[in-house]
Amino acid sequence: MRINENYLNVKESYLFSEIARKVNDYAEKNPDKKIIRMGIGDVTLPLAPVVVEAIHKAADEMGVKETFRGYGPEQGYDFLREKIVAYYKENTIRIDINEVFISDGAKSDVGNITDLFDKDNLVLVPDPVYPVYVDTNIMNGRKIEYMQAKASNGFCPLPEPGVKADIIYLCSPNNPTGAVYSYDQLKAWVDYALKNDAIILFDAAYEAFIGDSKLPRSIYEVDGAKRCAIEFCSLSKTAGFTGTRCGYTIVPKDLKVQITKLKKLLKVDSDVVELNKLWLRRQTTKFNGVPYIVQRAAEAVFTPEGRAQIKENIDYYKQNAQIIADTMDEVGIKYFGGINSPYIWLECPGGMRSWEFFDYLLESINVVGTPGAGFGKNGEGYFRLTAFSDRESTIEAMERFKKLMTPAPEPQPEPEPEPKTEPAAEPAEAELVIEEPETAPEEESEE
Repeated sequence: MRINENYLNVKESYLFSEIARKVNDYAEKNPDKKIIRMGIGDVTLPLAPVVVEAIHKAADEMGVKETFRGYGPEQGYDFLREKIVAYYKENTIRIDINEVFISDGAKSDVGNITDLFDKDNLVLVPDPVYPVYVDTNIMNGRKIEYMQAKASNGFCPLPEPGVKADIIYLCSPNNPTGAVYSYDQLKAWVDYALKNDAIILFDAAYEAFIGDSKLPRSIYEVDGAKRCAIEFCSLSKTAGFTGTRCGYTIVPKDLKVQITKLKKLLKVDSDVVELNKLWLRRQTTKFNGVPYIVQRAAEAVFTPEGRAQIKENIDYYKQNAQIIADTMDEVGIKYFGGINSPYIWLECPGGMRSWEFFDYLLESINVVGTPGAGFGKNGEGYFRLTAFSDRESTIEAMERFKKLMTPAPEPQPEPEPEPKTEPAAEPAEAELVIEEPETAPEEESEE
């Protein structure tokens, strides 16, 4: 028996596990400190009322023989998939119901989709990057190259001449930087993928935070994207489903891969294979689907009432992001994101390194963020704060931040007292002295 030795190449500790360890150690040693967590992107608002109502109703159905549900379709119930099709149609994007696959969250599918691809494919990921993109491919033994996301390109890297990738990971709005690709930038990637027979894995988990109508919320807004891209979406941040677990993946039927060299070996008539069919086959083998109760909850998210309630929650978090951004402006710290994204990606002040700044904030003001270095080499010197705390904690954290980052005015030295001078004495009256004139000597006379 041999293990998959590629697992030995993965960092022993997941980034957020290391953060949790350090915070827990500090809390244990300082039980009197109030720690405000703005690191991991977990939501704080409860599920929307319409979602909770749907959960209760579905749970009641499961307790009645006539409405009880057992195993469901692995790709999801049609009642939810139809709602997602309609959601895309609102954005003038037409997808077929059989292109929609319900998942237990984007993270799972972003990792599991790699089952469809050979280990010899070259993977291109941005740096800094969401760790899951890297770790899942290391586990499979694939070679990874990094596109350089930096302040100079707004953390939205574009294709580079001479780089031939097979699988490309893009995330917009980006985690961790908060950067959002424009239409023209996404088109450049779609053109590159079509030219190089590459697949784009597009993570759109934060699309609901985009408020600028000029920015694309789906890669399928770009012509040709259905022939080269798979899109992953999540209700975790959109609807507070981090603990409820539901998302969806779009695998277009137009997305086909050439298998000319394997045609005889596989004994198939076509020179191409639809990735949609392969993903369906994978899911029916390895996945039993999302629970009926959860899918009914997700269905409620897409109702008019649900959309209104969800928007209130998203606006709440965006206001938190504005509070954080305003604080950075006030103390003069450069940052990215925070407008069409729940993440604020800031430069560590004073030339601090990422983990150094993490310790500084934790120990000085008991605020937790995420060190940028944990997302890659280009993240060194940066730090991520999330807008998912409650309002009171966000305000308090930023007040602490301002006090820490705004130096107190240096005390001015007190002026030295002027030396006391004795009043000048009145001059004494001068004594009048009259001197007698001297007598001149007598001159000799001539006779």
